[in-house]
Amino acid sequence: MQYESTLEFARAQDEADPLKSYRERFCFPSLGTPELVYFTGHSLGLQPKTVRAAVELELDEWAKYGVEGHFHSTNPWYSYHELLTPPMAGIVGAKESEVVCMNSLTTNLHLMFVSFYRPTKTRYKIISEAKMFPSDRYLLETQARFHGFDPDDAIIEVAPRDGESLIREEDVLEAIDANAGELALVFFGGVNYFTGQLFNMPRLTEAAHAAGAIAGFDLAHAAGNVPLALHDWGVDFAAWCSYKYLNSSPGNVGGIFVHENHGRNFELPRFGGWWGHDKVTRFQMKSGFQPMEGAEGWQLSNVPILGMSAMKASLDIFAEASMPALRKKSEKLTGYLEYTVDLLAAAFPDADISVITPREPGQRGCQISMDVAGRERKLFDDMIAAGVIADFREPCIIRMAPVPFYNSFEDVFTFGKVMRNLLAQGSGK
Repeated sequence: MQYESTLEFARAQDEADPLKSYRERFCFPSLGTPELVYFTGHSLGLQPKTVRAAVELELDEWAKYGVEGHFHSTNPWYSYHELLTPPMAGIVGAKESEVVCMNSLTTNLHLMFVSFYRPTKTRYKIISEAKMFPSDRYLLETQARFHGFDPDDAIIEVAPRDGESLIREEDVLEAIDANAGELALVFFGGVNYFTGQLFNMPRLTEAAHAAGAIAGFDLAHAAGNVPLALHDWGVDFAAWCSYKYLNSSPGNVGGIFVHENHGRNFELPRFGGWWGHDKVTRFQMKSGFQPMEGAEGWQLSNVPILGMSAMKASLDIFAEASMPALRKKSEKLTGYLEYTVDLLAAAFPDADISVITPREPGQRGCQISMDVAGRERKLFDDMIAAGVIADFREPCIIRMAPVPFYNSFEDVFTFGKVMRNLLAQGSGK
């Protein structure tokens, strides 16, 4: 696509956008700036306007029915999570039996590790990406220690080569091959939170299995962002949150994927709870945990209805728009943001601005991470004050997510205009 740095070009692209009407279906924050640009969907997605009515419905049902709302409300609460399964399975490329929404992300990953990280004295190592999200690193460290291993020995991090920002796929494959005899698990973030790098999950899964290991992924920055086909790829397990690209409200419940090859294996160790117990006999309150087939068998507790009602409002919009359509726009919009950052770098060579996100659209989601070395936080703070809401990560990275649901080409143009003004004024120096 041939980009142009003009308002006319940006507005023409927005006018031709088949998804343009979705922007009006989200609530934009008002922070007292004339031209607000929200590029923070990688941290917290915007609120769909239908959320308020969805939550109020459940509040009204609670007031009307009390405990009987579990069975007599418009959307009976005892099975409410089942309403979320079809659209969520479509988003992650899974069979409905392989997906369930429950708990929070790191809680779910620990539950997955109970079943899928089964180290022995000789096969106990975990391969992961360096500079993964801290919660994942803490997960790996504490899981290794829980099983009696030294994290420095058990965890093998694959890092970018000296002078590079991205991890080369061949280096990951080489690490898997070199440690095949001791490898228990390959665990990566599907999209790296810091750089926006999209890892080749089917290839990593294939390599893990060839080495006799399990393949699992944290999809916090991938679900609702990039196309996924977890079932077809043969991924063993995955987990994700729902408040970033899935727009389900702050801290809302996440989701898990367990491949059907494992979902019928009742010999797998797992922690039990009554909501994962066979639902035919669940309310008989008998001893003896009998997990349901599929991902539902990893549930623990009954579900938080108010949070799930907010999630349902968002997932309904995903089902309407479709991931292929969102991805098509995402690639164009992210490309325009990359083009705009490159123009800024060329116009202000002394600013030392650069992009550390992969240049190939197929190797990234809707994220551009901009290195502003030497300016650190000051330039970011000035961006926020000027109405561009992004995210700062130490020591000098500004992360921006042009989300196809609610961001526009004009947003990207406005960002470029704001940044040119700030750089011309010497912001951050």
